[in-house]
Amino acid sequence: MPGQNRSAAPSGDGAAPAGDPAPRRDTRGIVEAPELFARVRFRRRLPAGPLRRWVEHYWLIDWDLDEPYVSQVVPHPAVNLVFERRGPAGLAPETGLVAGVGIGLFATKLEGTGRVCGVQTRPGGFRPFLSPPRPVSAFTGAQLPLADVFPGAADEPAVPSRVLGPEDEDGRVAALDAFLLSRGPRADPAAEQAMALAHRVRTDRTVLRVEQLAADEGVSVRTLQRLFATYVGVSPKWVVLRYRVHEALEQATRDPGTDWSRLAAELGYADQAHLVRDFTHAVGVSPAAYVRAGFPG
Repeated sequence: MPGQNRSAAPSGDGAAPAGDPAPRRDTRGIVEAPELFARVRFRRRLPAGPLRRWVEHYWLIDWDLDEPYVSQVVPHPAVNLVFERRGPAGLAPETGLVAGVGIGLFATKLEGTGRVCGVQTRPGGFRPFLSPPRPVSAFTGAQLPLADVFPGAADEPAVPSRVLGPEDEDGRVAALDAFLLSRGPRADPAAEQAMALAHRVRTDRTVLRVEQLAADEGVSVRTLQRLFATYVGVSPKWVVLRYRVHEALEQATRDPGTDWSRLAAELGYADQAHLVRDFTHAVGVSPAAYVRAGFPG
């Protein structure tokens, strides 16, 4: 079993158009998605309108388990804000943290009762909330207390309680809106460019190489790399490879009979072996082992 982190797993897909009337419903990145959804109450909610340019969605999880369950996620190229309580209300501590882009497989053990309210920013959409601005690569692979990233939050010790406390789901969403709106965000043309490019990588299967993306944008590869390091937190090559793995994981979950050779070609791999290697590295098991284990629902 992969190593376990303390905070509950961030979930959901990357940037959807800001005008979407509802959050995305796919399960890209979630390992054993049907198993997870059978054990926890999982929802996605849209943020307030002024935040949708930068925030993909909120993700809300509540659980009351008879037996422990390990949730696993292949992380997206996105920064998440995570408010969580592991244990009964009024007894367990309530915390807030900022989770940078996760490089490895994310695993967390859920047991007893608990609640998480998460914010998934769009790839490239987190930096406009920072004051002073910092490269998002500084957070990659890290989980930091909320007050370390937003110094003003140190003067608001009740923020996690305000987010996690309401039994009314709308109240939790409103508390998330209020926290984010109080932090900005600030207009930033470079952030808009990074978000648009990351969204294109996710949605356009013809984008197979960083050199191609840079040429289409009219910039050098090095300029593109600097943009992604500053605003997304990982390299454009990492984003291309990660979204390929997400697509393969989604296919394996939906269809155990997936033609891996055909899918490898569709995703721009030179051959099936390269896809199997990337999938195995990201998920921890090969596509064949994933299907044999009965993960697909």
